[in-house]
Amino acid sequence: MSTTDYDVIIVGGGPAGLTAGLYTCRSRLKSLLIEKMVVGGQALTIKMVKNYPGFKDGIKGLELIQNMEEQAKKFGLDILTGDVEGVSAGEGNLRQIKLSDRELSCRALIIASGSKHNEMGVKGESELRGRGVSYCATCDGSFFRGLDIAVIGGNNSAVEEGIFLTKYAKKVYIVHRRDQLSADKIVQERAFKNKKIEFVWNTVLERIEGNQTVNAILLRNVKTNTLSKLEVGGVFMYVGIKPNTEFLKGIVALDERGFIITDDEMKTSLPGIFAAGDVRVKLLRQIATAVGDGATAAFTAEKYIEDIKL
Repeated sequence: MSTTDYDVIIVGGGPAGLTAGLYTCRSRLKSLLIEKMVVGGQALTIKMVKNYPGFKDGIKGLELIQNMEEQAKKFGLDILTGDVEGVSAGEGNLRQIKLSDRELSCRALIIASGSKHNEMGVKGESELRGRGVSYCATCDGSFFRGLDIAVIGGNNSAVEEGIFLTKYAKKVYIVHRRDQLSADKIVQERAFKNKKIEFVWNTVLERIEGNQTVNAILLRNVKTNTLSKLEVGGVFMYVGIKPNTEFLKGIVALDERGFIITDDEMKTSLPGIFAAGDVRVKLLRQIATAVGDGATAAFTAEKYIEDIKL
């Protein structure tokens, strides 16, 4: 395709993608955002966002996303529902995006396709998600004030989040399938010293129980095969996250887990392609950091387009 459909195409409609779209449109760049499902991404699963600046009493995840979407559309962002199947370098300075029913081209491509939590698939997990089942202590920890809660996993994320949750919880049970943690030693030491944390070794989660909210979990000891019930008001799952980058393999550099490698300006290994939000290698995955990434990616993309037009 020799003609350019858009100046910028953004893949992914979470906070990073919506922010990127807002900024590119304000820069008078013809911009399209492609979202596979519903605009908002994982932010829609957060009942109340309490750590986003400017909302002292918090804001519902749905409301925040609706505000972001309306603002971006106000400045001219086009939004298309579609599944991106592939990306290619295209002709010259153009980048090609393949959908199931069409192909589009752009001068700059911003990948903000996010990531997804690995689910264990146990009974009650999907049914009680957002009602006691969580994947983010920073997002939801304050809702569990004064309760006994369980953390599933023994890696850095699980143990660090378990320590964080002791700020709110009465007691934190860290349930791990082995008899020792895989977290870094310094993280382990902090957890072992914390009187609010109790470890449940050699144990796996079998079922999450509850009606409107979580009230207990069923556990199985992997050595004795015996079952036991633990009464808790919440379960935090830390069995890893997976980036949505299947359509990018062989196009830009990814790390060993599939996250996009970028520099501080959100540039990937291929000129003209940028990444923002949870899909890239980064320290902290929060709405606030996604918004910052989106703004940076948009600004860098604008400068890139200016350069290639010279």
